[in-house]
Amino acid sequence: MFGIFKPRTFFNLANTSIFWLKIILVFALIVGLVLALVFSPIDYLQKDTVRIMYIHVPSSWISLFIFLIIGISSFISLIFKVRVFSVYAKSLAPIGLVFSLISVVTGSLWGYPTWGTFWSWDGRLTSMFILVLTYILYVSLWLIIKNYNSAEKITNIVGIVGLINIPIIKFSVAWWNTLHQPASITLTAAPTIHSSMLAPLLIMFFSFCILSLIIFLIRYKYEIINFRVNKK
Repeated sequence: MFGIFKPRTFFNLANTSIFWLKIILVFALIVGLVLALVFSPIDYLQKDTVRIMYIHVPSSWISLFIFLIIGISSFISLIFKVRVFSVYAKSLAPIGLVFSLISVVTGSLWGYPTWGTFWSWDGRLTSMFILVLTYILYVSLWLIIKNYNSAEKITNIVGIVGLINIPIIKFSVAWWNTLHQPASITLTAAPTIHSSMLAPLLIMFFSFCILSLIIFLIRYKYEIINFRVNKK
């Protein structure tokens, strides 16, 4: 059932698609940034500060989505012994770490003019900070533990346990009284954000997804070689 995830498949994908993905990335970034910085209207309360949203929100989404993939991959690797999924998780982790850091930093920069403080230990901010720490732990364990098999097992456990935090981040604004506003875009209701802001937001998210995919494919080619060396 996991035949589609064979290493050769991703090797071929990396070799044939990275160039075109770079072209798409450049085009999408240019369109997204122009719409976000030039044509997107200012907020009547936040003024131009609202433009931080176009970096903060996509970074937050991607950091959550990547860790979700890491957790699922860790489960498959640990329970079903399909070890290549550990390679996928290891390749994705530094990408998710960077985007989670961008999310926290831009959120703080956005929070100060909006809330009057760079940081508040409310539900959303605290759970995002825990996600950053989980990413740091996951990446650090791969660097610290020299035995590949031991590092693989321990990081798989971290990835699975870390999944507990994903729904906490998602529903924190509903479960607790927080400074962070509720989600403007959900799968169960129409967006509450105007189309003039929604369009650049989605384009920037798409751009970051393409960037993440490019970095993942590059890292995967290195990590699968490392995996094969340590597997012998």
